[in-house]
Amino acid sequence: MEWFASGMRRDICILLYEDEQRAQSVKTALQRRYDRRIRPKQFEGCVNALVDAGHIERRVDGIADVLALTETGERGVETQYEWLEERVA
Repeated sequence: MEWFASGMRRDICILLYEDEQRAQSVKTALQRRYDRRIRPKQFEGCVNALVDAGHIERRVDGIADVLALTETGERGVETQYEWLEERVA
Protein backbone atom coordinates (compact mmCIF):
# COMPACT_ATOMS: atom_id res chain seq x y z
CA MET A 1 0.00 0.00 0.00
CA GLU A 2 2.67 2.43 -1.03
CA TRP A 3 0.03 5.00 -1.90
CA PHE A 4 -0.90 5.31 1.82
CA ALA A 5 2.69 6.01 2.81
CA SER A 6 1.77 9.67 2.41
CA GLY A 7 -0.68 10.90 5.04
CA MET A 8 -2.07 13.50 2.66
CA ARG A 9 -2.78 10.90 -0.02
CA ARG A 10 -4.50 8.72 2.57
CA ASP A 11 -6.56 11.66 3.81
CA ILE A 12 -7.61 12.66 0.29
CA CYS A 13 -8.96 9.15 -0.22
CA ILE A 14 -10.75 9.23 3.13
CA LEU A 15 -12.44 12.51 2.20
CA LEU A 16 -13.57 11.00 -1.11
CA TYR A 17 -14.81 7.75 0.43
CA GLU A 18 -18.53 8.51 0.39
CA ASP A 19 -18.84 10.84 -2.57
CA GLU A 20 -16.96 12.69 -5.28
CA GLN A 21 -15.94 16.25 -4.55
CA ARG A 22 -14.39 19.23 -6.24
CA ALA A 23 -10.63 19.27 -5.82
CA GLN A 24 -10.73 22.69 -4.16
CA SER A 25 -13.21 21.41 -1.54
CA VAL A 26 -10.89 18.52 -0.72
CA LYS A 27 -7.91 20.85 -0.42
CA THR A 28 -9.88 23.22 1.83
CA ALA A 29 -10.99 20.34 4.08
CA LEU A 30 -7.39 19.17 4.41
CA GLN A 31 -6.18 22.67 5.27
CA ARG A 32 -8.79 22.89 8.01
CA ARG A 33 -7.83 19.45 9.32
CA TYR A 34 -4.10 20.19 9.30
CA ASP A 35 -4.59 23.82 10.41
CA ARG A 36 -2.12 25.02 7.79
CA ARG A 37 -1.98 26.13 4.18
CA ILE A 38 -1.20 23.43 1.61
CA ARG A 39 0.85 24.56 -1.35
CA PRO A 40 -0.98 23.98 -4.65
CA LYS A 41 1.96 22.00 -6.11
CA GLN A 42 2.03 19.71 -3.07
CA PHE A 43 -1.71 19.01 -3.30
CA GLU A 44 -1.58 18.52 -7.06
CA GLY A 45 1.35 16.12 -6.69
CA CYS A 46 -0.65 13.99 -4.27
CA VAL A 47 -3.69 13.99 -6.55
CA ASN A 48 -1.57 13.09 -9.58
CA ALA A 49 0.08 10.22 -7.68
CA LEU A 50 -3.34 8.86 -6.68
CA VAL A 51 -4.66 9.16 -10.24
CA ASP A 52 -1.54 7.48 -11.65
CA ALA A 53 -1.89 4.63 -9.13
CA GLY A 54 -5.56 4.14 -10.05
CA HIS A 55 -6.96 5.08 -6.64
CA ILE A 56 -8.88 8.17 -7.73
CA GLU A 57 -10.32 9.51 -10.95
CA ARG A 58 -10.36 13.13 -12.05
CA ARG A 59 -12.84 14.75 -14.41
CA VAL A 60 -13.52 18.33 -15.37
CA ASP A 61 -16.87 19.95 -14.59
CA GLY A 62 -16.88 23.44 -16.07
CA ILE A 63 -13.70 25.00 -14.73
CA ALA A 64 -13.39 22.72 -11.69
CA ASP A 65 -11.68 19.37 -11.28
CA VAL A 66 -13.89 16.77 -9.64
CA LEU A 67 -12.25 13.86 -7.82
CA ALA A 68 -13.78 10.46 -7.14
CA LEU A 69 -12.49 7.34 -5.45
CA THR A 70 -12.15 4.20 -7.59
CA GLU A 71 -12.99 0.70 -6.35
CA THR A 72 -9.28 0.17 -5.72
CA GLY A 73 -9.21 3.35 -3.65
CA GLU A 74 -12.29 2.26 -1.69
CA ARG A 75 -10.65 -1.06 -0.83
CA GLY A 76 -7.55 0.80 0.29
CA VAL A 77 -9.53 3.05 2.64
CA GLU A 78 -11.40 0.07 4.04
CA THR A 79 -8.18 -1.87 4.60
CA GLN A 80 -6.63 1.16 6.33
CA TYR A 81 -9.72 1.51 8.54
CA GLU A 82 -9.60 -2.18 9.53
CA TRP A 83 -5.90 -1.91 10.37
CA LEU A 84 -6.50 1.21 12.49
CA GLU A 85 -9.54 -0.28 14.21
CA GLU A 86 -7.52 -3.33 15.28
CA ARG A 87 -4.97 -1.11 16.94
CA VAL A 88 -7.27 1.47 18.51
CA ALA A 89 -10.11 -0.77 19.67
